[in-house]
Amino acid sequence: MRTHPVLVYDGDCGFCTASARTVRRLLDPRCEFTAWQAADLDSLGVSQERAEYEALWVTPRGEVYGGAQAVARLLLRAGGAWAVPGALLTLPPLRWIAHAVYRVVAANRRRLPGWTPTCAALPPRPSPPAPPEVRSPS
Repeated sequence: MRTHPVLVYDGDCGFCTASARTVRRLLDPRCEFTAWQAADLDSLGVSQERAEYEALWVTPRGEVYGGAQAVARLLLRAGGAWAVPGALLTLPPLRWIAHAVYRVVAANRRRLPGWTPTCAALPPRPSPPAPPEVRSPS
């Protein structure tokens, strides 16, 4: 069983990779970082389709938070002053606004700073239906 949460991000996206690197350096959230392309998704309890769609926060108990809620959990885990915006992102209506902002950023990440030629070569990914925010272990 894992003892630390895992942040799963898109390793083919320069913006996502640069963001994960910056978060690790500045926030030190005491979690593992892994690109979904290198992760054992089955052991994390997530599908490739979902990992391609959004960043994921997987708790040691197997709960999975996606998108803006993954960011909120990461900020909460970082603690200190970072926990305040993390907590706010979990509350309606900020949670809804954060979800919409996350979707816009995710849809345009290949246009954001940090992109690489690999990003530009990737075909656009279709958006699957929004998955549930939390999956509890069975």
